[in-house]
Amino acid sequence: MQKLPIVMGNLPGNYCSWGEGLSVMGTSSRSPGTNARTSHQMSPQARGRELAAQGKKLWTELGSVKGAAAELMARYPDVPSLQAYRYAAGLSQDQAAARYNDVTGNQTSLGGTSVNAWESWARRRGQGSPPPMSGLLILCAAYGRGPLGVSEESVSPTELIAEAYERLPIEDQLALKSYTEERTPPGGPTSALEHGAIRSQSPDLHIRRDQVGPQFILTVPTVEYGNPDVDVFTLPNPQPGRLIDLTWETFGYGVERLSQQIKNLGKRLDMDICFGVNEAGLVMATFLASSRFSRCRIGYLRCNKMRDGIDLDSASFYPEVKESPTILICDFEVKHADVIGYLARQLRCRYPKAELYFAVFGAMTKDRQLDVDSFDDLTGAKIMRAAEFEAIFIAATMSPPGIEPPLELR
Repeated sequence: MQKLPIVMGNLPGNYCSWGEGLSVMGTSSRSPGTNARTSHQMSPQARGRELAAQGKKLWTELGSVKGAAAELMARYPDVPSLQAYRYAAGLSQDQAAARYNDVTGNQTSLGGTSVNAWESWARRRGQGSPPPMSGLLILCAAYGRGPLGVSEESVSPTELIAEAYERLPIEDQLALKSYTEERTPPGGPTSALEHGAIRSQSPDLHIRRDQVGPQFILTVPTVEYGNPDVDVFTLPNPQPGRLIDLTWETFGYGVERLSQQIKNLGKRLDMDICFGVNEAGLVMATFLASSRFSRCRIGYLRCNKMRDGIDLDSASFYPEVKESPTILICDFEVKHADVIGYLARQLRCRYPKAELYFAVFGAMTKDRQLDVDSFDDLTGAKIMRAAEFEAIFIAATMSPPGIEPPLELR
């Protein structure tokens, strides 16, 4: 018998006040004692209470709502930042709504169902609705008060919806961008260099030392007998909560880094097609096809955002090639959404028995540490592994909310 999905947010009363129908409970490599029971063993309400208790404890230990939320997201990848901040403040959805109304001087009458709708949207399940810009600002103040309701920690709205920023209406994206620019303090840090982030002595880092951070070696999935160690650079964010607008120099440096990783794979790669995902990926594919693959054919995957995911536009271009081709997919960034998994499945349907490789400019990390110890410390690690690529190439790591390509290429 086929099991019907249960939409927890539509249940009556306060059933979802704490748990909101979350999926399997994760474990933390940092906290061996974390409860590892699954959602089949723990009710949504119980899980919500436990995560709120953990958030409150982390806040006590770290003295920061931001720090507690970041640790919760590192432990439980299925918890979006909007929900993690609520747990870091030790609140249920009903309590969060009450705190929201308190911030407005009780001039609003928000209920827990609205908080649930916003968090359902943040979980990318095609449900709920995005919070308005005004609502985000009020939530920042509400959660910044901490579990005791007396703190005054500054929380940025872009941090509150880090992984879902690009799914906001374009008007709200522009409003948030303008808001963060206006709040940058006069004389504040304008580059990672001023924070002492540049520690690498690599001679080629002179091109844009204010954006490119320390380098490190990352072990990635690769072909049999291939070289799994790739040289990755970091992209420190001098203004947390704000997208990093990459310069052409940094963008070009990343493409060159990918080219070097491909060259040092340990075997010669002859690609039949280089596919670019949207315009930024297309630029990457064009350079790599020319510099590394003897000007092989270039394909184009134009993605349209939909409420519950993405769809490939009819403007996408699929070159004709021989049977069982070797294909490189070039994408600008990997975050939480399974975009690359969807694209890999579509290409395998169109090109049966194809060998797929993946090159990405920026990969988001689970916490603020950019020089990660393991490939699994990337938010998209499971997604990339599930796509079963022959090899993966990564130019840089980044923190939420991410990076913007030059000229805001899409």
